[in-house]
Amino acid sequence: MSRALPRHFSAAKVPEITILFWLLKLLTTALGESISDTLIHRFSSVPTVLTTGVLFAVVLTWQFTRSSYQTTPYWSAVLMVGVFGTMVADSFHIALGLNYATTVGLFGVSLVVVFASWYRTERDLSIHTITTPRRELFYWAAVCATFALGTATGDLTAITWHWGYLPSALFFSIVILLPGLAYRFVGASAVAAFWTSYVLTRPLGASYADWMGKDHSVGGLGWGSVHVAPVLAALFLSAVVLQHRLEQRVPVAN
Repeated sequence: MSRALPRHFSAAKVPEITILFWLLKLLTTALGESISDTLIHRFSSVPTVLTTGVLFAVVLTWQFTRSSYQTTPYWSAVLMVGVFGTMVADSFHIALGLNYATTVGLFGVSLVVVFASWYRTERDLSIHTITTPRRELFYWAAVCATFALGTATGDLTAITWHWGYLPSALFFSIVILLPGLAYRFVGASAVAAFWTSYVLTRPLGASYADWMGKDHSVGGLGWGSVHVAPVLAALFLSAVVLQHRLEQRVPVAN
C-alpha cells in the first residue's frame, strides 16, 4: 500500500537490496578493517581515532543532509562506519582490556536496545521505511551497532577460539547464506533475514581482509594492510561508480 512520504525526504534514504548492495557492503567491511589497521599501526592511536571520528561525523552529516538516497554520500557513510567502527570496537579490547566474548555480549545488547527502541517508536524495522529523520537516526544507530558486533564476533572466532582468519572467513561465508535460505524456503521474516545477514557481512569481510593483510605468524598471507587497502579501495570505488550508473538508468523505487 503506497502512502505519501513526509516532507522531510523525497524518498527513502537507502538503496535497493541487490547483489551489488551486498558486494558493496562486504567491500566496506574489508576496506574498513584494512584502513583501520593501516592507520593505527602507522600513526599515534589517539590522534588517529579522534581525526577519524571527526571525518566520520562529517560524512554522516553529509548523508543526513541529503533529501533522498544518493549513492556517494550513502556509501561514504557506510565506509566510514567501517573504519571508525573498527577502531572503536577494537578499543574496547585494547584500551579497556575486555575480552572478545565480553565485547560480543556488550555490542549484542546494544544492537538489541537499538532495535527495541526503533520498533517501539516506529513499529517497523524495515529499511524501506527510512523516510523521516528519526527513522534514519535509528537506522544508522543500528548500522553502527552491527559493525561493532560483527567486528567483535570475527575477532572472537579468529583469535579467542583460535580458528584463524581463513577458517573464520570460510565459516562466515557459509553462515551468511542461511538467513536468505530461511527467508526463501522457510518463510522467515524478511526484516530479520536482512539484519542477520547485515551483521554477518562484517566478520566475513574483515576476516578475509585480515587473512590477506596479517603476518604469516598469525595465519595471514603477510601482504600487509598497507598493500591490501589500496586494492580494496579500487574495487570499492569501481563498485560505487557502477552502482551510481545503474541507479541513473533505473530510478530507485523505495
